[in-house]
Amino acid sequence: MKQKKGTFAWVMEFAGQKRRDYILSAGYAILGTLCQLVPFLMTARIVQKLLAGDRTFHGYLMDCLVIAGAWGLRVLFHAISTAKSHVATFAVLANIRRQGLEKLTRMPLGDVQKLGSGNLKNILVERVDSIETTLAHMIPEMTGNLCAVVVTLGLLFAIDWRMALVSLITFPVGLICFLCMMFGYEENYSRTVRATKHLNDTAVEYIGGIEVIKVFGKAKSSYQKFVDAAREGAASYVDWMRKSNLYFTFAMNIMPATLVTVLPIGGLWVKNGSLAVSDLVPIIILAMGLIVPVIACMSFSDSIAKLGTVMGEITAILEAEELSRPETRPTMLRDHTLTLDNVHFGYGETEVLHGIDLTFREGTVNALVGPSGSGKSTIAKLIASFWDVQAGGIDIGGVDIRDLSPEQYYGLIAYVSQENFLFDDTVRENIRMGRPTATDAEVEQAAKDCGCWDFIMGLEHGFDTIAGSGGGHLSGGERQRICIARAMLKNAPIVILDEATAYTDPENEAIMQASVAKLVQGKTLIVIAHRLSTIVHADQITVIEQGRIAGNGTHDTLLASCPLYQKLWAAHTAARDSL
Repeated sequence: MKQKKGTFAWVMEFAGQKRRDYILSAGYAILGTLCQLVPFLMTARIVQKLLAGDRTFHGYLMDCLVIAGAWGLRVLFHAISTAKSHVATFAVLANIRRQGLEKLTRMPLGDVQKLGSGNLKNILVERVDSIETTLAHMIPEMTGNLCAVVVTLGLLFAIDWRMALVSLITFPVGLICFLCMMFGYEENYSRTVRATKHLNDTAVEYIGGIEVIKVFGKAKSSYQKFVDAAREGAASYVDWMRKSNLYFTFAMNIMPATLVTVLPIGGLWVKNGSLAVSDLVPIIILAMGLIVPVIACMSFSDSIAKLGTVMGEITAILEAEELSRPETRPTMLRDHTLTLDNVHFGYGETEVLHGIDLTFREGTVNALVGPSGSGKSTIAKLIASFWDVQAGGIDIGGVDIRDLSPEQYYGLIAYVSQENFLFDDTVRENIRMGRPTATDAEVEQAAKDCGCWDFIMGLEHGFDTIAGSGGGHLSGGERQRICIARAMLKNAPIVILDEATAYTDPENEAIMQASVAKLVQGKTLIVIAHRLSTIVHADQITVIEQGRIAGNGTHDTLLASCPLYQKLWAAHTAARDSL
């Protein structure tokens, strides 16, 4: 079995060439810690000299200059250490997001949709942002503080091993309080993660559906759902803090109180002569700074747990199953005929396609019709390689599509869906995405060919009008027509139209039909349509019912032989005649 990488192994992998900066950061942190200890030692030296009756001003001045120099070096090393760790951390965050987004392009579309846009945005934006402080400060500060503890303990043991042990008496008592505070940690933290995710998803849903909420008078109930999610998000943290506060208070007051044991016991041993006063002074000073670095290290326990949780969410995406496609040179195809051979496919454990056998010959117009939920769009998306078939196969030109590289196969497909998407860019650039190398003249010609010219020129800035996020500045019909222009510009040999005219008004439908006719000349066209009048002249019409083929042939053939098609046609004509 493949061994799973730990959190810090992933961090170092994401850091890439910048991992050296983490190492340098830790090194500078150690130097800063050593400089930080110098003032304590020099202070002890000054006190010892005072007790010995030394009145040499020059000596004390030099001691003070050493303290100032050491503190200045400490500040310098800390600044360099922090800068190095931040450079490495920002590289980690950038690589996490880059690899995460690249991974989504290789995953089956169904898996991406199952994760949800709100959840993915939360993980790749907010959750990744939340670990910046931890990564940037944890490595140098934990390294420096651990070094301080080790060096301080070493000095205490070197002076008097008994007093070193005495200075540690409060530590286990405080540690017990910390352990009590950690009871139920996993359960409490999981609750905060769930509550935060639910709050994010609810906020995205509320904002995204605000139009529907207002139109149907659901503002009160929808807002209450958001309020409940916000209250649960706050309560998950508040309840956790209430459980922990008492133990935390005791731990933070008991653990650093080293003088409670060091002063009376040290004083007693000085009195009976087993400890010199000159030794007690540095012991007191060192003991005062012993536990603070330990507490600083322990304060990262929550951040480390959070880092582990976030990295677990990220790596769950990065280790998800991918579409199986080779990265090879282009494969020679016989033609652009598509063949589905005994195709089975399902979502989860529910199979929705049960042995589909179909052939879409090159240069023909093919239609998929059937009731909603029958599997038409699933077939189209399997052909577009949004998922892999679970049994059987799909061939193009005699080659299984799983044996073609993504670059080659996606170059063969132009896909226009019912739910089209435009980027927050100009109309011109949204069309140009069909062929990035196209000139402005070619983009404009594609717009003319698909009947978009007039409405585009009627926009405020014409082709330079910003479409808005998701194309929100345009109507549904306008978005579809731009997407058809994009597909026309791509000039792919196989065109899939999944209800591409769903949002088009009757006046523009004839224009779009003519545009589609130009788009598919000499190409293999697969169209999914509920308006049967738009596909009566198709070379092949396939009727899908509950994931199986209920009929196949021309319009006239199906009217004579397929009961389901007869029913669909009768319903269509009745609806058309009633208008």
